[in-house]
Order: sequence, then structure tokens, then C-alpha cells
Amino acid sequence: MDLEEILAATHLPTRAFFSRPSAVVAKDLLGATLLHRTAQEALAGTIVEVEAYLGEGDPAAHSSAGRTHRTRAIFGPPGHAYVYRIYGMHRCLNVVAEPDGVPGCVLVRAVEPVCGISAMKSRRNARRRVDIASGPGKLTAAMGIGMELYGADLLKGPLTIRPPNGPRRFETETSPRVGITKARDLELRFFVKNSPYVSR
Repeated sequence: MDLEEILAATHLPTRAFFSRPSAVVAKDLLGATLLHRTAQEALAGTIVEVEAYLGEGDPAAHSSAGRTHRTRAIFGPPGHAYVYRIYGMHRCLNVVAEPDGVPGCVLVRAVEPVCGISAMKSRRNARRRVDIASGPGKLTAAMGIGMELYGADLLKGPLTIRPPNGPRRFETETSPRVGITKARDLELRFFVKNSPYVSR
């Protein structure tokens, strides 16, 4: 797809779309397009895997320890980006959910590349399309999402999330979250059934 096709097939949601419980927002992010428009190119992928983090009462959530300089975005208005580093080098993209002042977010774990695929392959040095963005660190590297996008408004760009105009044509599956040590039994990971672009 090119940028014009993406814009025609999707729409910008309202702030209210994000101002809902994290698990609800997470499910509705599946099938939406994550679009990063830079001065050089447009990079986009269809979201196929997410995890919800509930904030207070969820020991796996960064916000469970309260408001800090790192987590301030999670406590702010919904529909903003919470970007953080893991292992000192990879970045993870989260979408801030819940009403303003209530912590909660959704980790975007994987996307199916749909626009700017050659550029994303080059950024990741990936040979196969299924390996470009099948993980939270992979997708941020492929799409050029860095710490400079911390707190970015996902309704204004350059990074936006655009739900499809028509009905979603896939089944959703649920499982416990992965890669965490706390609250591992909560089934808050949602992904597109049978998608080869889901993280391994």
C-alpha cells in the first residue's frame, strides 16, 4: 500500500477512543495502522499483537510504583506515546490509555509491514517480511521510533494510529503476557489469529 491508500482506508480516531480501559483499547488496536511519517518517507504497519498494562494494581506495569519522570506520560492524557528503552538499546512503543490522570497503556508488540517495506527491511537488515517487525524492539527499529517520540500526540503525528474504516476481518486470540515476571497469569495479550507477523 502507498500513503494515499492508507489514508483512504483508515481514519484518525477521537481522543475518546483511547480514553477507555487499557484492555478494551488493546483489543481495538488490532487491525489499526501504525503510521510514522518522516521528512523522507512514510512507514506503516498493521497492528497484529498488543499487551495491556493496567496501571495501579498491575505489578507488571511501569506505573505501579507511581508517577516518576519516566512514567509521567502514562499518567497524562490518553492517545499519547510512552516510549522506553529495554536492555539499554531497544525501544518499546506503548499507547497511553484510560482517562487523563489514570495510569494505563498498551504495548504494541508486532505489526505487519504495509508501507515503506524496503526501508524497514534496510533498517532491520531483515531478509523476510515476516521478520521485519515481529516484536516490540523490532518494530520500533524498523519504523524509526525513538525516544524523541516520548509523549508524542498520536492524533497529530508524525506518529499516528489509524483504525480501519470498514469491519475487521480476522479473529482475535488471547493469552498471558510474555517476557515478564510479575502478574504472568493475566490474559492481557491480544493478537490476530494465525498471523505470521506475531512475535515468536
